[in-house]
Amino acid sequence: MRTSLSLQKSLFRHQQRQIDGIVAGGSAAFRAYERRYRRATGSYSKVLQPGDVRRRVQHSDIVYVGDYHTLKLAQDAYLELVSAALATGRRVVLALEFVEQQHQAAVDSFLAGKLSEKRFLDRIGHPYRGPFDIWPHFRPIFELAAKRRLPIHAIDSRGRGSQSLGQRDRSAAAIIARLARGADVPLVMVLMGQFHIAPAHLPAAVDQKLGSTERESLVVYQNAEGVWWKLAERGLAHRAPAVEVDARSLCLVNASPIVCQRSFLDYVEAEAGDQPMEEQGIASSVKLCARHIGKWVGVNVTRQLKDLEVVTLRDWSIIARIAKRARFDKAELKQLEKHVLSGESAFIPRARTHFVRHCAIGDAMEREQTRAEAFWVRSMEEALGFFGSKLINPARQCTALTAWKTLFADGTDEQRRIAAFVLAISASEGEGPEALSRLLPLRNDALFHAVSHALGYLLGDQLYRAVSSGELTQSQVRTMFKDPLTRPLQSWRAWKLMLAHKRAPRRAA
Repeated sequence: MRTSLSLQKSLFRHQQRQIDGIVAGGSAAFRAYERRYRRATGSYSKVLQPGDVRRRVQHSDIVYVGDYHTLKLAQDAYLELVSAALATGRRVVLALEFVEQQHQAAVDSFLAGKLSEKRFLDRIGHPYRGPFDIWPHFRPIFELAAKRRLPIHAIDSRGRGSQSLGQRDRSAAAIIARLARGADVPLVMVLMGQFHIAPAHLPAAVDQKLGSTERESLVVYQNAEGVWWKLAERGLAHRAPAVEVDARSLCLVNASPIVCQRSFLDYVEAEAGDQPMEEQGIASSVKLCARHIGKWVGVNVTRQLKDLEVVTLRDWSIIARIAKRARFDKAELKQLEKHVLSGESAFIPRARTHFVRHCAIGDAMEREQTRAEAFWVRSMEEALGFFGSKLINPARQCTALTAWKTLFADGTDEQRRIAAFVLAISASEGEGPEALSRLLPLRNDALFHAVSHALGYLLGDQLYRAVSSGELTQSQVRTMFKDPLTRPLQSWRAWKLMLAHKRAPRRAA
Protein backbone atom coordinates (compact mmCIF):
# COMPACT_ATOMS: atom_id res chain seq x y z
CA MET A 1 0.00 0.00 0.00
CA ARG A 2 1.96 2.97 -1.31
CA THR A 3 0.26 5.62 0.80
CA SER A 4 0.96 3.66 3.99
CA LEU A 5 4.60 3.21 2.98
CA SER A 6 4.96 6.92 2.31
CA LEU A 7 3.50 7.67 5.74
CA GLN A 8 5.96 5.27 7.41
CA LYS A 9 8.95 6.77 5.62
CA SER A 10 7.87 10.27 6.57
CA LEU A 11 7.70 9.31 10.24
CA PHE A 12 11.03 7.49 9.94
CA ARG A 13 12.72 10.61 8.57
CA HIS A 14 11.12 12.74 11.28
CA GLN A 15 12.40 10.49 14.06
CA GLN A 16 15.81 10.13 12.41
CA ARG A 17 16.22 13.91 12.53
CA GLN A 18 15.47 13.75 16.26
CA ILE A 19 18.10 11.03 16.73
CA ASP A 20 20.66 12.91 14.65
CA GLY A 21 20.15 15.90 16.91
CA ILE A 22 20.91 13.76 19.97
CA VAL A 23 23.71 11.46 18.85
CA ALA A 24 27.10 12.87 17.98
CA GLY A 25 28.46 10.94 15.04
CA GLY A 26 29.15 13.32 12.24
CA SER A 27 32.85 12.60 11.68
CA ALA A 28 34.00 11.50 8.24
CA ALA A 29 35.14 8.17 9.72
CA PHE A 30 31.71 7.54 11.22
CA ARG A 31 29.95 8.40 7.96
CA ALA A 32 32.21 5.99 6.06
CA TYR A 33 31.54 3.30 8.67
CA GLU A 34 27.79 3.84 8.32
CA ARG A 35 27.96 3.77 4.50
CA ARG A 36 29.64 0.36 4.56
CA TYR A 37 26.81 -0.94 6.73
CA ARG A 38 24.15 0.62 4.45
CA ARG A 39 25.74 -0.93 1.36
CA ALA A 40 25.83 -4.34 3.02
CA THR A 41 22.14 -4.18 4.00
CA GLY A 42 20.59 -2.41 1.02
CA SER A 43 18.60 -5.38 -0.26
CA TYR A 44 18.02 -9.12 0.08
CA SER A 45 17.94 -12.21 -2.14
CA LYS A 46 15.14 -14.37 -0.73
CA VAL A 47 12.70 -14.78 2.15
CA LEU A 48 13.57 -17.30 4.87
CA GLN A 49 11.53 -19.08 7.54
CA PRO A 50 12.58 -19.40 11.21
CA GLY A 51 13.69 -22.99 10.62
CA ASP A 52 16.07 -21.83 7.89
CA VAL A 53 17.65 -19.35 10.28
CA ARG A 54 18.08 -21.94 13.03
CA ARG A 55 19.78 -24.37 10.65
CA ARG A 56 22.16 -21.70 9.39
CA VAL A 57 23.08 -20.79 12.97
CA GLN A 58 23.65 -24.43 13.90
CA HIS A 59 26.02 -24.96 10.96
CA SER A 60 28.18 -21.95 11.87
CA ASP A 61 31.11 -21.52 14.24
CA ILE A 62 30.80 -17.78 14.89
CA VAL A 63 27.41 -16.03 14.71
CA TYR A 64 27.38 -12.21 14.78
CA VAL A 65 23.94 -10.98 15.85
CA GLY A 66 23.13 -7.30 15.38
CA ASP A 67 21.82 -5.57 18.50
CA TYR A 68 19.55 -2.54 18.80
CA HIS A 69 20.26 -1.98 22.48
CA THR A 70 16.98 -0.29 23.44
CA LEU A 71 14.71 -2.73 21.57
CA LYS A 72 13.78 -5.73 23.71
CA LEU A 73 12.87 -7.74 20.61
CA ALA A 74 16.53 -7.62 19.56
CA GLN A 75 17.74 -9.29 22.75
CA ASP A 76 14.82 -11.75 22.70
CA ALA A 77 15.79 -12.80 19.17
CA TYR A 78 19.41 -13.32 20.26
CA LEU A 79 18.20 -15.53 23.10
CA GLU A 80 16.21 -17.65 20.64
CA LEU A 81 19.29 -18.07 18.45
CA VAL A 82 21.32 -19.09 21.51
CA SER A 83 18.68 -21.75 22.23
CA ALA A 84 19.05 -22.99 18.65
CA ALA A 85 22.82 -23.16 19.16
CA LEU A 86 22.42 -25.17 22.37
CA ALA A 87 20.30 -27.73 20.50
CA THR A 88 23.44 -28.79 18.59
CA GLY A 89 25.03 -30.22 21.72
CA ARG A 90 28.20 -28.20 21.05
CA ARG A 91 29.82 -25.98 23.64
CA VAL A 92 28.26 -22.54 23.30
CA VAL A 93 30.03 -19.33 24.31
CA LEU A 94 28.35 -15.92 24.58
CA ALA A 95 30.13 -12.66 23.73
CA LEU A 96 28.26 -9.46 24.63
CA GLU A 97 28.89 -5.80 23.90
CA PHE A 98 26.61 -4.99 26.84
CA VAL A 99 29.58 -5.06 29.25
CA GLU A 100 33.04 -3.55 28.85
CA GLN A 101 36.01 -5.93 28.92
CA GLN A 102 37.40 -4.34 32.08
CA HIS A 103 34.40 -5.71 34.01
CA GLN A 104 34.89 -9.39 33.09
CA ALA A 105 35.54 -10.31 36.74
CA ALA A 106 32.17 -8.80 37.71
CA VAL A 107 30.43 -10.85 35.00
CA ASP A 108 32.05 -14.06 36.26
CA SER A 109 31.14 -13.30 39.88
CA PHE A 110 27.54 -12.46 38.99
CA LEU A 111 27.08 -15.68 37.00
CA ALA A 112 28.57 -17.64 39.90
CA GLY A 113 26.04 -16.10 42.29
CA LYS A 114 28.70 -14.16 44.23
CA LEU A 115 27.32 -10.71 43.32
CA SER A 116 23.78 -9.39 43.70
CA GLU A 117 22.13 -7.90 40.66
CA LYS A 118 22.35 -4.38 42.06
CA ARG A 119 26.04 -4.70 42.94
CA PHE A 120 26.75 -6.19 39.51
CA LEU A 121 25.06 -3.29 37.74
CA ASP A 122 26.90 -0.80 39.94
CA ARG A 123 30.22 -2.50 39.17
CA ILE A 124 29.71 -2.34 35.41
CA GLY A 125 28.49 1.26 35.56
CA HIS A 126 24.88 0.50 34.67
CA PRO A 127 22.68 1.88 37.50
CA TYR A 128 18.93 1.39 37.62
CA ARG A 129 17.24 3.87 35.30
CA GLY A 130 13.53 3.38 35.90
CA PRO A 131 10.92 2.14 33.42
CA PHE A 132 13.12 2.51 30.32
CA ASP A 133 16.16 0.70 31.71
CA ILE A 134 17.59 -1.75 29.18
CA TRP A 135 18.99 -4.17 31.79
CA PRO A 136 15.68 -6.12 31.97
CA HIS A 137 16.14 -6.84 28.24
CA PHE A 138 19.51 -8.47 28.93
CA ARG A 139 18.69 -10.15 32.24
CA PRO A 140 17.19 -13.29 30.57
CA ILE A 141 20.48 -13.82 28.69
CA PHE A 142 22.41 -13.82 31.97
CA GLU A 143 19.79 -16.03 33.61
CA LEU A 144 20.09 -18.61 30.82
CA ALA A 145 23.88 -18.46 31.00
CA ALA A 146 23.82 -19.07 34.76
CA LYS A 147 21.32 -21.92 34.42
CA ARG A 148 23.18 -23.66 31.58
CA ARG A 149 26.66 -22.70 32.81
CA LEU A 150 27.48 -20.81 29.65
CA PRO A 151 30.42 -18.41 29.84
CA ILE A 152 29.69 -14.78 28.99
CA HIS A 153 32.60 -12.72 27.70
CA ALA A 154 32.50 -8.92 27.82
CA ILE A 155 33.77 -7.56 24.51
CA ASP A 156 33.06 -3.82 24.60
CA SER A 157 35.84 -1.27 25.06
CA ARG A 158 36.25 2.47 25.06
CA GLY A 159 37.67 3.94 21.88
CA ARG A 160 38.91 7.47 21.38
CA GLY A 161 38.94 9.85 18.47
CA SER A 162 37.59 9.45 14.97
CA GLN A 163 38.86 5.85 14.71
CA SER A 164 37.13 4.64 17.87
CA LEU A 165 34.72 2.31 16.03
CA GLY A 166 37.57 0.45 14.35
CA GLN A 167 39.46 0.29 17.64
CA ARG A 168 36.48 -1.28 19.37
CA ASP A 169 36.10 -3.80 16.54
CA ARG A 170 39.74 -4.88 16.79
CA SER A 171 39.60 -5.13 20.56
CA ALA A 172 36.45 -7.28 20.48
CA ALA A 173 37.90 -9.35 17.62
CA ALA A 174 40.90 -10.41 19.71
CA ILE A 175 38.57 -11.98 22.31
CA ILE A 176 36.21 -13.57 19.78
CA ALA A 177 39.10 -15.09 17.81
CA ARG A 178 40.64 -16.51 21.00
CA LEU A 179 37.31 -18.14 21.91
CA ALA A 180 36.76 -19.50 18.39
CA ARG A 181 40.20 -21.15 18.32
CA GLY A 182 39.15 -23.59 21.04
CA ALA A 183 40.18 -27.16 20.21
CA ASP A 184 36.58 -28.35 20.51
CA VAL A 185 35.43 -25.62 18.04
CA PRO A 186 32.75 -23.98 20.20
CA LEU A 187 29.83 -22.09 18.72
CA VAL A 188 30.50 -18.44 19.59
CA MET A 189 27.35 -16.30 19.75
CA VAL A 190 28.20 -12.59 19.49
CA LEU A 191 25.74 -9.78 20.26
CA MET A 192 27.01 -6.36 19.16
CA GLY A 193 25.63 -3.15 17.73
CA GLN A 194 24.33 -3.56 14.20
CA PHE A 195 26.85 -1.28 12.46
CA HIS A 196 29.69 -3.32 13.97
CA ILE A 197 28.64 -6.65 12.46
CA ALA A 198 28.78 -5.51 8.82
CA PRO A 199 31.26 -7.93 7.17
CA ALA A 200 33.89 -5.22 6.60
CA HIS A 201 33.93 -4.34 10.31
CA LEU A 202 34.00 -6.82 13.22
CA PRO A 203 33.85 -10.03 11.11
CA ALA A 204 36.81 -8.86 9.00
CA ALA A 205 38.77 -8.01 12.15
CA VAL A 206 38.06 -11.48 13.58
CA ASP A 207 39.13 -13.18 10.33
CA GLN A 208 42.38 -11.26 10.48
CA LYS A 209 42.98 -12.34 14.09
CA LEU A 210 42.16 -15.97 13.24
CA GLY A 211 44.80 -16.03 10.52
CA SER A 212 45.06 -19.55 9.12
CA THR A 213 42.46 -20.95 11.52
CA GLU A 214 39.30 -21.58 9.50
CA ARG A 215 35.93 -20.97 11.08
CA GLU A 216 32.50 -20.68 9.44
CA SER A 217 30.85 -17.37 10.29
CA LEU A 218 27.32 -16.01 9.89
CA VAL A 219 26.07 -12.43 10.20
CA VAL A 220 22.50 -12.01 11.48
CA TYR A 221 21.22 -8.44 11.15
CA GLN A 222 17.96 -7.35 12.74
CA ASN A 223 15.47 -5.04 11.03
CA ALA A 224 18.02 -3.38 8.75
CA GLU A 225 16.33 -0.34 7.21
CA GLY A 226 17.32 -1.13 3.62
CA VAL A 227 15.91 -4.65 3.88
CA TRP A 228 12.75 -3.43 5.61
CA TRP A 229 11.91 -0.83 2.97
CA LYS A 230 12.51 -3.34 0.15
CA LEU A 231 10.15 -5.79 1.85
CA ALA A 232 7.59 -3.05 2.49
CA GLU A 233 7.61 -2.03 -1.18
CA ARG A 234 6.70 -5.62 -2.05
CA GLY A 235 4.06 -5.93 0.67
CA LEU A 236 6.15 -8.46 2.62
CA ALA A 237 7.39 -6.46 5.61
CA HIS A 238 4.89 -8.00 8.02
CA ARG A 239 4.96 -11.47 6.46
CA ALA A 240 8.68 -12.28 6.12
CA PRO A 241 10.22 -13.46 9.42
CA ALA A 242 13.72 -13.33 7.92
CA VAL A 243 15.60 -12.88 4.64
CA GLU A 244 18.91 -13.90 3.15
CA VAL A 245 21.06 -10.85 2.44
CA ASP A 246 23.93 -12.80 0.90
CA ALA A 247 25.65 -16.19 1.30
CA ARG A 248 27.02 -15.28 4.75
CA SER A 249 24.41 -12.80 5.99
CA LEU A 250 20.76 -12.99 7.08
CA CYS A 251 18.37 -10.42 8.48
CA LEU A 252 15.63 -11.05 11.03
CA VAL A 253 12.46 -9.00 10.58
CA ASN A 254 10.67 -8.54 13.91
CA ALA A 255 10.07 -4.78 14.15
CA SER A 256 9.84 -1.81 11.83
CA PRO A 257 12.63 0.81 11.77
CA ILE A 258 10.10 3.24 13.26
CA VAL A 259 9.60 1.04 16.32
CA CYS A 260 13.37 0.66 16.73
CA GLN A 261 13.85 4.44 16.59
CA ARG A 262 11.03 5.03 19.06
CA SER A 263 12.59 2.64 21.58
CA PHE A 264 15.80 4.68 21.44
CA LEU A 265 14.02 8.02 21.79
CA ASP A 266 12.05 6.71 24.77
CA TYR A 267 15.29 5.58 26.41
CA VAL A 268 17.01 8.93 25.84
CA GLU A 269 14.04 10.78 27.28
CA ALA A 270 14.10 8.53 30.35
CA GLU A 271 17.82 9.18 30.81
CA ALA A 272 17.07 12.90 30.80
CA GLY A 273 14.88 12.46 33.88
CA ASP A 274 11.64 11.27 32.28
CA GLN A 275 11.04 14.73 30.87
CA PRO A 276 9.92 14.89 27.23
CA MET A 277 12.44 16.73 25.07
CA GLU A 278 11.04 19.82 23.41
CA GLU A 279 9.49 18.91 20.03
CA GLN A 280 11.38 15.61 20.08
CA GLY A 281 9.27 13.32 22.22
CA ILE A 282 6.32 11.07 21.77
CA ALA A 283 3.94 13.99 21.38
CA SER A 284 5.58 15.27 18.20
CA SER A 285 5.57 11.78 16.68
CA VAL A 286 1.92 11.27 17.59
CA LYS A 287 1.00 14.58 15.98
CA LEU A 288 2.92 13.70 12.84
CA CYS A 289 1.12 10.34 12.70
CA ALA A 290 -2.23 12.04 13.23
CA ARG A 291 -1.53 14.51 10.42
CA HIS A 292 -0.63 11.76 7.94
CA ILE A 293 -3.41 9.38 8.96
CA GLY A 294 -5.87 12.26 8.73
CA LYS A 295 -4.66 13.00 5.22
CA TRP A 296 -5.01 9.34 4.24
CA VAL A 297 -8.59 9.09 5.47
CA GLY A 298 -9.58 12.50 4.13
CA VAL A 299 -9.86 14.36 7.46
CA ASN A 300 -8.20 17.74 8.00
CA VAL A 301 -6.69 17.73 11.50
CA THR A 302 -4.43 20.78 11.26
CA ARG A 303 -6.56 23.21 13.26
CA GLN A 304 -7.23 20.80 16.13
CA LEU A 305 -3.59 19.70 16.47
CA LYS A 306 -2.74 22.75 18.56
CA ASP A 307 -5.12 21.52 21.28
CA LEU A 308 -3.92 17.90 21.23
CA GLU A 309 -2.20 16.75 24.41
CA VAL A 310 -0.49 13.36 24.55
CA VAL A 311 -0.61 11.61 27.93
CA THR A 312 2.00 8.98 28.85
CA LEU A 313 2.89 7.17 32.04
CA ARG A 314 5.67 9.67 32.61
CA ASP A 315 3.65 12.86 32.97
CA TRP A 316 0.72 12.60 35.35
CA SER A 317 0.50 16.40 35.51
CA ILE A 318 -1.03 16.26 32.03
CA ILE A 319 -3.76 13.96 33.36
CA ALA A 320 -4.51 16.53 36.03
CA ARG A 321 -4.76 19.27 33.39
CA ILE A 322 -7.04 17.13 31.23
CA ALA A 323 -9.23 16.34 34.22
CA LYS A 324 -9.55 20.04 34.99
CA ARG A 325 -10.31 20.94 31.38
CA ALA A 326 -12.90 18.18 30.96
CA ARG A 327 -14.35 18.49 34.49
CA PHE A 328 -14.18 14.78 35.26
CA ASP A 329 -15.74 13.52 38.46
CA LYS A 330 -13.74 11.23 40.78
CA ALA A 331 -15.06 8.00 39.28
CA GLU A 332 -14.24 9.13 35.74
CA LEU A 333 -10.77 10.27 36.75
CA LYS A 334 -10.10 6.90 38.37
CA GLN A 335 -11.15 5.14 35.17
CA LEU A 336 -8.87 7.43 33.13
CA GLU A 337 -5.87 6.66 35.34
CA LYS A 338 -6.61 2.93 35.17
CA HIS A 339 -6.73 3.06 31.38
CA VAL A 340 -3.43 4.94 31.08
CA LEU A 341 -1.75 2.40 33.36
CA SER A 342 -2.99 -0.40 31.08
CA GLY A 343 -0.68 0.91 28.34
CA GLU A 344 -3.50 1.11 25.80
CA SER A 345 -4.23 4.23 23.78
CA ALA A 346 -7.35 6.27 24.35
CA PHE A 347 -9.11 9.34 23.07
CA ILE A 348 -11.03 11.69 25.35
CA PRO A 349 -13.38 13.82 23.24
CA ARG A 350 -14.62 15.89 26.16
CA ALA A 351 -11.04 16.99 26.85
CA ARG A 352 -10.40 17.55 23.14
CA THR A 353 -7.35 15.27 23.25
CA HIS A 354 -8.14 12.41 20.84
CA PHE A 355 -8.15 12.80 17.58
CA VAL A 356 -8.45 11.99 13.86
CA ARG A 357 -11.83 10.36 14.46
CA HIS A 358 -13.01 13.31 16.54
CA CYS A 359 -11.90 15.71 13.81
CA ALA A 360 -14.02 13.71 11.38
CA ILE A 361 -17.32 13.59 13.31
CA GLY A 362 -16.94 16.15 16.11
CA ASP A 363 -19.42 16.07 18.97
CA ALA A 364 -21.17 13.01 17.59
CA MET A 365 -18.60 11.03 19.61
CA GLU A 366 -20.19 12.34 22.80
CA ARG A 367 -23.87 11.66 22.13
CA GLU A 368 -25.92 9.73 24.68
CA GLN A 369 -25.99 5.97 24.06
CA THR A 370 -27.52 2.89 25.54
CA ARG A 371 -25.09 0.38 27.00
CA ALA A 372 -25.49 -1.92 23.98
CA GLU A 373 -24.95 0.95 21.55
CA ALA A 374 -21.83 1.98 23.45
CA PHE A 375 -20.44 -1.56 23.08
CA TRP A 376 -20.69 -1.51 19.28
CA VAL A 377 -19.45 2.09 19.06
CA ARG A 378 -16.40 1.25 21.15
CA SER A 379 -15.67 -1.80 18.98
CA MET A 380 -15.78 0.26 15.80
CA GLU A 381 -13.70 3.07 17.28
CA GLU A 382 -11.11 0.44 18.29
CA ALA A 383 -11.23 -0.96 14.74
CA LEU A 384 -10.51 2.44 13.17
CA GLY A 385 -7.76 3.13 15.70
CA PHE A 386 -6.08 -0.23 15.09
CA PHE A 387 -6.37 0.28 11.33
CA GLY A 388 -4.66 3.67 11.65
CA SER A 389 -1.85 2.15 13.72
CA LYS A 390 -1.31 -0.50 11.04
CA LEU A 391 -0.79 2.28 8.49
CA ILE A 392 2.20 3.33 10.62
CA ASN A 393 3.39 -0.12 11.64
CA PRO A 394 2.11 -2.93 9.38
CA ALA A 395 3.89 -5.51 11.55
CA ARG A 396 1.58 -4.80 14.48
CA GLN A 397 -0.43 -7.88 15.40
CA CYS A 398 -3.70 -8.51 17.20
CA THR A 399 -5.00 -11.64 18.91
CA ALA A 400 -6.53 -13.73 16.12
CA LEU A 401 -9.67 -15.85 16.48
CA THR A 402 -7.56 -19.00 16.48
CA ALA A 403 -5.61 -17.61 19.44
CA TRP A 404 -8.86 -16.80 21.25
CA LYS A 405 -9.92 -20.44 20.77
CA THR A 406 -6.66 -21.54 22.39
CA LEU A 407 -7.17 -19.10 25.26
CA PHE A 408 -10.71 -20.38 25.77
CA ALA A 409 -9.31 -23.90 26.21
CA ASP A 410 -6.06 -23.21 28.06
CA GLY A 411 -5.99 -19.60 29.26
CA THR A 412 -6.48 -18.07 32.70
CA ASP A 413 -10.00 -17.71 34.09
CA GLU A 414 -10.11 -14.08 32.92
CA GLN A 415 -8.83 -14.95 29.43
CA ARG A 416 -11.37 -17.75 29.13
CA ARG A 417 -14.23 -15.41 30.03
CA ILE A 418 -13.13 -12.84 27.44
CA ALA A 419 -12.57 -15.55 24.83
CA ALA A 420 -16.03 -16.99 25.43
CA PHE A 421 -17.68 -13.67 24.53
CA VAL A 422 -15.35 -12.94 21.59
CA LEU A 423 -15.96 -16.37 20.04
CA ALA A 424 -19.72 -16.35 20.71
CA ILE A 425 -20.26 -12.89 19.22
CA SER A 426 -18.03 -13.63 16.23
CA ALA A 427 -19.97 -16.82 15.52
CA SER A 428 -23.34 -15.07 15.82
CA GLU A 429 -22.81 -11.96 13.71
CA GLY A 430 -25.34 -13.13 11.15
CA GLU A 431 -28.14 -13.40 13.70
CA GLY A 432 -30.73 -10.76 14.47
CA PRO A 433 -30.22 -7.71 16.71
CA GLU A 434 -32.00 -9.22 19.71
CA ALA A 435 -29.96 -12.42 19.62
CA LEU A 436 -26.72 -10.46 19.34
CA SER A 437 -27.68 -8.10 22.15
CA ARG A 438 -28.19 -11.05 24.51
CA LEU A 439 -24.53 -12.02 24.00
CA LEU A 440 -23.02 -8.69 25.04
CA PRO A 441 -21.22 -8.40 28.44
CA LEU A 442 -23.09 -5.27 29.47
CA ARG A 443 -23.05 -5.60 33.27
CA ASN A 444 -19.34 -6.19 33.83
CA ASP A 445 -17.16 -3.17 33.00
CA ALA A 446 -13.94 -5.17 32.68
CA LEU A 447 -15.49 -7.64 30.24
CA PHE A 448 -17.31 -4.85 28.39
CA HIS A 449 -14.02 -3.09 27.61
CA ALA A 450 -11.94 -6.23 27.01
CA VAL A 451 -14.39 -7.86 24.60
CA SER A 452 -15.20 -4.69 22.63
CA HIS A 453 -11.46 -4.00 22.43
CA ALA A 454 -10.72 -7.52 21.10
CA LEU A 455 -13.53 -7.45 18.54
CA GLY A 456 -12.47 -3.98 17.38
CA TYR A 457 -8.88 -5.07 16.83
CA LEU A 458 -10.05 -8.09 14.84
CA LEU A 459 -12.17 -5.84 12.64
CA GLY A 460 -9.38 -3.27 12.25
CA ASP A 461 -6.99 -6.02 11.18
CA GLN A 462 -9.54 -7.21 8.61
CA LEU A 463 -9.87 -3.66 7.28
CA TYR A 464 -6.12 -3.26 6.88
CA ARG A 465 -5.70 -6.58 5.09
CA ALA A 466 -8.60 -5.77 2.76
CA VAL A 467 -7.11 -2.39 1.87
CA SER A 468 -3.62 -3.86 1.44
CA SER A 469 -4.90 -6.48 -1.00
CA GLY A 470 -6.94 -3.95 -2.97
CA GLU A 471 -10.24 -5.53 -1.95
CA LEU A 472 -11.35 -2.39 -0.09
CA THR A 473 -10.82 1.09 -1.47
CA GLN A 474 -9.43 4.13 0.28
CA SER A 475 -12.74 5.85 -0.42
CA GLN A 476 -14.66 3.14 1.46
CA VAL A 477 -12.39 3.51 4.48
CA ARG A 478 -12.85 7.29 4.42
CA THR A 479 -16.61 6.74 4.56
CA MET A 480 -16.13 4.58 7.64
CA PHE A 481 -14.04 7.24 9.37
CA LYS A 482 -16.79 9.80 8.78
CA ASP A 483 -19.65 7.56 9.90
CA PRO A 484 -21.17 9.19 13.05
CA LEU A 485 -22.41 5.74 14.15
CA THR A 486 -25.87 6.96 15.10
CA ARG A 487 -27.13 3.40 14.47
CA PRO A 488 -24.09 1.47 15.70
CA LEU A 489 -25.27 -2.12 15.35
CA GLN A 490 -26.43 -1.46 11.79
CA SER A 491 -23.07 0.15 11.00
CA TRP A 492 -21.21 -2.79 12.52
CA ARG A 493 -23.17 -5.28 10.45
CA ALA A 494 -22.77 -3.18 7.30
CA TRP A 495 -19.00 -3.05 7.79
CA LYS A 496 -18.81 -6.79 8.37
CA LEU A 497 -21.04 -7.45 5.35
CA MET A 498 -18.83 -5.27 3.16
CA LEU A 499 -15.77 -7.24 4.24
CA ALA A 500 -17.54 -10.56 3.73
CA HIS A 501 -18.51 -9.60 0.14
CA LYS A 502 -15.41 -7.71 -0.87
CA ARG A 503 -14.91 -7.04 -4.52
CA ALA A 504 -12.47 -9.40 -6.27
CA PRO A 505 -8.82 -8.25 -6.48
CA ARG A 506 -7.91 -6.54 -9.72
CA ARG A 507 -4.90 -8.79 -10.16
CA ALA A 508 -5.48 -12.49 -10.74
CA ALA A 509 -4.05 -14.89 -8.21
